[in-house]
Amino acid sequence: MQLSRQSLVRMTDDRGDPIRFLKQLLDPLIAVAVLLGACIAFAVPLKASELILGGFAFALVWPGQIPFRRASPDLIRELTLRWAFAVALLALFGLATGVANTFDSRVLQAWVITTPFAQFVAHRVSPFVIARLGVSKDPVAAIVVGAGPLGRQLAQAIARDPFEDIRIRAFFDDRNQLRLDEATSLPRPGMAPRALIEKPSPNLAGGLPQVAQFVREHHIARIYIALPMASQPRIIALLDALRDTTASIYFAPDIFLHDLIQARIETIGGMPLVAVCESPFHGHAASIKRLSDLAIALIAIILSAPLMLGIAAIIAATSPGPVLFRQRRYGLDGREINVWKFRSMRTLENGAVVKQAVREDNRITPIGRWIRKTSIDELPQFFNVLQGSMSVVGPRPHAVAHNELFRSLIKGYMVRHKVKPGITGWAQVNGARGETATVEAMQRRIELDLEYLRNWSALLDLRIILKTIRLVFNDPNAY
Repeated sequence: MQLSRQSLVRMTDDRGDPIRFLKQLLDPLIAVAVLLGACIAFAVPLKASELILGGFAFALVWPGQIPFRRASPDLIRELTLRWAFAVALLALFGLATGVANTFDSRVLQAWVITTPFAQFVAHRVSPFVIARLGVSKDPVAAIVVGAGPLGRQLAQAIARDPFEDIRIRAFFDDRNQLRLDEATSLPRPGMAPRALIEKPSPNLAGGLPQVAQFVREHHIARIYIALPMASQPRIIALLDALRDTTASIYFAPDIFLHDLIQARIETIGGMPLVAVCESPFHGHAASIKRLSDLAIALIAIILSAPLMLGIAAIIAATSPGPVLFRQRRYGLDGREINVWKFRSMRTLENGAVVKQAVREDNRITPIGRWIRKTSIDELPQFFNVLQGSMSVVGPRPHAVAHNELFRSLIKGYMVRHKVKPGITGWAQVNGARGETATVEAMQRRIELDLEYLRNWSALLDLRIILKTIRLVFNDPNAY
């Protein structure tokens, strides 16, 4: 896990971050500018409808959060997927309200196609433009307290950022050079490879007692504290010594040995708190997730209603038993829910022991084999989505018996229940669908589920849905 600026806890007020604001503003402004440009190019007069459309587009794209340092293929993919999601929501709203026909089709086509290309060019050009504009006349002088792996990685992250005009003047650490080199040579989870960490420590200017004097004498504007959590007494003493300086102080917590899930900073009563394991769905993200779930579920149910009625009739006619199978699963926060599926087996296992389906399983009915292969048996779960117990995209729910078995065998297993289970998920579109006959197979699925939690975005959900549609027709793990 690479260190990011979001992992810094700001301890003093550092007002006026125009670069960060410009980064957030760039993509939404480009979307609006391209729309206005398309209207001008096709001589379409600007009406209230175009301005409202631009406002909606701005709101959907704001804030621009795609890093500017991404390699071109990754940048193009992320910009395109983010824009595609925004366009899909706008199109859904336009069709549902009937306002889509009020816009010039040429303008809409040019806008939809041109916007991601314009955003890509802006991402590539902006660092050079900002450098020429000289947002700050002189580099911001900074120091790093802690010359171990965390401090060095932090310094390199700052140096690689084309939007940061910060110069690391020195490192401070109470450890001698030998101890620092030994600490750097030890591999640690989440840290950069050793090849990326400089040795020996650059500009080691002294220990923690010398920091305050150095800050005053060299007019240091920023101090980054990158010490282990075990150094709390030394950190408190350092903060006391820095009270009479005007430097902004940032704390990079030494928590990267943990498997962070949606790590973020928040405050309670002015006290900064670092969330190391949190659901990605809070605030506006939760609203986006729920609205997209409702929209997709309603569309899916309407479009598949004739198919579901036909499948129900075939199941009832070809094998004894109920049409729908209700199975107990764990949902959000590990609460038990009932998940609906078309019955595809001759048995209805839902007790303390549930045998997973395997290839050529004789419990599967003839129609059941086909609906499982095409995932049609999952269609009733869109009603679970409407009910609110499931999401369209999320970790697939396991039978309660399987949860109880694997939660004691796999570290972090239950963390996947910090979000609602999904009809499809990141694990399923990456080959981890079907039988998990070994702990290693389930471990792989859990790793992918946790990766989804760490990296969730609306664009990732859209990507998973598109991959799921493709896999419906060709998934070797479906049986």
